[in-house]
Amino acid sequence: MTETTTRPIEPSEDQSEDGTPDLSEFGDSIDPLVFEQILEMDDDEEREFSRSIVKGFFDQAVATFKKMDDGLSSRDLSQLSSLGHFLKGSSATLGLTKVRDSCEKIQHYGAKKDDTGTKDEPSDEVCLNRIKETLTLVREEYEEVEKVLKRFYGFTSP
Repeated sequence: MTETTTRPIEPSEDQSEDGTPDLSEFGDSIDPLVFEQILEMDDDEEREFSRSIVKGFFDQAVATFKKMDDGLSSRDLSQLSSLGHFLKGSSATLGLTKVRDSCEKIQHYGAKKDDTGTKDEPSDEVCLNRIKETLTLVREEYEEVEKVLKRFYGFTSP
């Protein structure tokens, strides 16, 4: 994992003319209303509180993806369901809608259900294949929001 450093955010970079954060670059990957609630908890212009939450999520996501790979290798559907549930909650807290939705599917597949969680899927093999496909997708979705959030917070690689 690459270490990151931060630089102070200039008001013009993350705020609109009325002084509110400009979240337009988030697109449909991040729910601006949810993320705005996180930003409201910041006490300073550097956004140290929300920055630490986002950085913590990055660390959690990387560790959880590794555990998901291990769960796939060991074919542990229960563990995969639990990990999907965990990352779903963390991503929902930040408003990461695409990541949240894909993690929910992993949670359902791990519980031997369809993508909506309403219909049983008796085949472990089918569920494992669906998790593998969804894990590829959720990693892409994660990389997309990671780039946007790193740009928003001014995280840079050393």
